[in-house]
Amino acid sequence: MNIRVSYVASLLITAAFAGGVCYADEATIEEVVSSASRSDKPLSTQSGNLALMTGEELSFVKSTHFSELAVRVPGVNFSRNNGQEYLASIRSPIFTGAGACGAFLMAQDGIALRSAGFCNVNELFEAFTEQAERIEITKGPGSALYGSNALHGMINVITPPANKDGGNLSIEAGAYDFIRFNVSQGVTGKDQGFRAMASITHDGGYRDQSGFDQQKINLRHDYRGDVWTISSNLALTNLDQETAGFITGLDAFKDENISKSNPNPEAFRKAKSLRYWSRFSREIAEGIRWQFTPYVRALDMEFLMHFLPGQPLEENSQTSIGIQNGFYFNEGSDLEVIAGFDFEYTRGSLKQTQDKPTEGSLFLRTTIPSGKQYDYDVDSIMAAAFLQGDWAISERLHLLGGVRLEYMQYDYTNNMLSGRTDENGVACGFGGCRYSRPESRKDDFTAFSPKVGLLYNYSVNHDVYLNVSKSFRAPQATELYRLQRAQQVADLSKVSLKSIELGFRGSQDIVSYNISFYAMKKDDYIFRDSSFFNVDNGKSDHIGADVMVKVDLSDHLSIRGNVSFARHRYRFDLISGGVNLNGNDVDTAPRHFGSMQVTWKPTDRIKAELEWVHMGAYYLDPENLHEYEGHDYLNLRAEFQVTDRYGFFLRVTNLINTRYAERADWTTFTDERYFPGKPRSLYAGVNVRF
Repeated sequence: MNIRVSYVASLLITAAFAGGVCYADEATIEEVVSSASRSDKPLSTQSGNLALMTGEELSFVKSTHFSELAVRVPGVNFSRNNGQEYLASIRSPIFTGAGACGAFLMAQDGIALRSAGFCNVNELFEAFTEQAERIEITKGPGSALYGSNALHGMINVITPPANKDGGNLSIEAGAYDFIRFNVSQGVTGKDQGFRAMASITHDGGYRDQSGFDQQKINLRHDYRGDVWTISSNLALTNLDQETAGFITGLDAFKDENISKSNPNPEAFRKAKSLRYWSRFSREIAEGIRWQFTPYVRALDMEFLMHFLPGQPLEENSQTSIGIQNGFYFNEGSDLEVIAGFDFEYTRGSLKQTQDKPTEGSLFLRTTIPSGKQYDYDVDSIMAAAFLQGDWAISERLHLLGGVRLEYMQYDYTNNMLSGRTDENGVACGFGGCRYSRPESRKDDFTAFSPKVGLLYNYSVNHDVYLNVSKSFRAPQATELYRLQRAQQVADLSKVSLKSIELGFRGSQDIVSYNISFYAMKKDDYIFRDSSFFNVDNGKSDHIGADVMVKVDLSDHLSIRGNVSFARHRYRFDLISGGVNLNGNDVDTAPRHFGSMQVTWKPTDRIKAELEWVHMGAYYLDPENLHEYEGHDYLNLRAEFQVTDRYGFFLRVTNLINTRYAERADWTTFTDERYFPGKPRSLYAGVNVRF
């Protein structure tokens, strides 16, 4: 029996022993979450597979990239590219190319990191995960309180409140010149508190010219008065990253020298962000609480698109203001209702410029002239109304439901000559230039998204839940106005996803479990084929099961495992490479993956964990002609609290030095290509409480 079969079998045996198959033990089930209601609620009252990563777990893992956290949650698969870049998957394939961003809502404190319609595929690196109080992951469509982009799921990073005095300091160093400094200090008074946090990271990169420097600052103020409760948060981030591209050639990741190489040493990414919000809450009448949250974003990014012929430079920015507004009726009663509206205005811009002539074939040199290729502004408005309720039909049965009506409008201004020419209006050969600019125009989209759930407590500490929902994703600005080839107008529809989910969760003695089955159908999405052509009106179906189980073998030893089984298939006719894609697996969609953690805690001051990470095989192309074999590797973590104030920690990632690929891909231009996994790496540091 090979290692992967053993892994899956062991989880199924444990799940059978559990009488079901969880994310958390009994204590964790009663943890507070806020993603579903924008207000703190017990996790046990939520109908759906909402996973929670506590601050204690985040502090112990001390991830250098979100992918190291994602492996601990069933159904979540983050593929690390280079530095802080990634491609995400939540009950979905790893999306690439057009449509890769916008399928998931990435948020901090319940507010999206990017404006609706202006997603960035790597936006989560701007969240303060290093010192988060908790991270909530919604798998499948979000609630009625979140609209476009909460399609396959949502990740919500919650910052710590300013309700405690004291602070902590963490300093760590590791392989490839990695250094990280985290500090947090809180001060409280009679009815208010203030907390300042900072994180400074330097990583030299294990590949040539692939390091990064990142800084994050977060300032939080909380006030609780007799009438008003007010929280305010200011977050600033800066990323300066050198970027390493794909290595090419069949199984190139297995060669140590090739793995360390960087075919694109000139590539880089620079990103800055500022986010501010204030949340005001008060009771305006008996049984009615009013909560509103104004917020502001200012974002700026530039990066060299080394993956495109000619390597153009993209410069994009967005400034936005918005408000979340809600009225909470009868909180804590048998019938709770939330009603409200959201509004957001965004001013965005994008410029793409190529300094040098294109190299390569005559076709590429002729159709991709140097100079300015895009230059446009987009003003957007998002307005939405929502209604959500929780009705306790009986002591054991809850009915949860919600609806959202959302309107989005784009006002696009082209600052260049329109059409398929160079910046001076000169036509290209072979039918025209690659980059096409539409005339200035306006577009709008309206979507209605309902969700209904049932939660039944069939026994003490055991629940069953059923969810039926429909979510949507409006076309993003870059998909509408960054056209290519013969496109003059992007006639795109909003992407829709219909989902049904049945789940079981609970705890019994030493076992806790969560198992969910789901089926989804997606229409009108955009995907990229193996020749880099964007295909509209795609259809796919998605079926799967997420399993999490934990067993406390003794007071000192526990084992927790998760596994995800899924099948993601194309469901429309399209001939690509001589193959009809209908019925094929979507590329970069493993049918199973997961992890297992064995935790040993001999005393209150010592904790150690051995982690096994498993990735199943997956196809590299829509035609299903090329495949990555999958991989397994081990991580080891330990922490030692020497005194009440001082402790130290260490971890070894990829303990047995497995040669693997973080992501594998195939194109007609390069054949197999990979982002290689990092070799065995040692990290160590100290914690100080004050």
